[in-house]
Amino acid sequence: MKKFSFQLESVMNFKNQRLESKKAEHAKVIAMVNEQNQKIDFLLERYRGINSEFNEKKIEGISIIEAMEYSGFLYKLEVEIQQEKRQLEKLKKVEEEKRAEVVEVKIETSTLEKLKEKKLEIYHKEMQKSEELFIEEFVSRNL
Repeated sequence: MKKFSFQLESVMNFKNQRLESKKAEHAKVIAMVNEQNQKIDFLLERYRGINSEFNEKKIEGISIIEAMEYSGFLYKLEVEIQQEKRQLEKLKKVEEEKRAEVVEVKIETSTLEKLKEKKLEIYHKEMQKSEELFIEEFVSRNL
């Protein structure tokens, strides 16, 4: 009997390559989300530090010009933090889309793998039947 070959092997290989590609894309977006979170954390920490410094200087006494500079800088940081948070939300949406793509392709590859397993199981059963018939025929001829 001939060796087992899965007719959709090339399709399965293509799907597996596509799955790896989608996983890589997803990992890249996750890295971007993490980087964006770090950027926001850095800006928030910077904001807290400058705000704390501003509050200390207000207690000690500060000129109006210096107070306006602090207020302006803190406002600028608030705006920047909000922009970075909006960017983070966009990246999270992209990450969700990429995750959905990975799941979709994983389902496709799993379906093909299950089909291959079933075909292999059928092949093994046919091989076993063939061997049993051969043995029966061999035994009957020798009797």
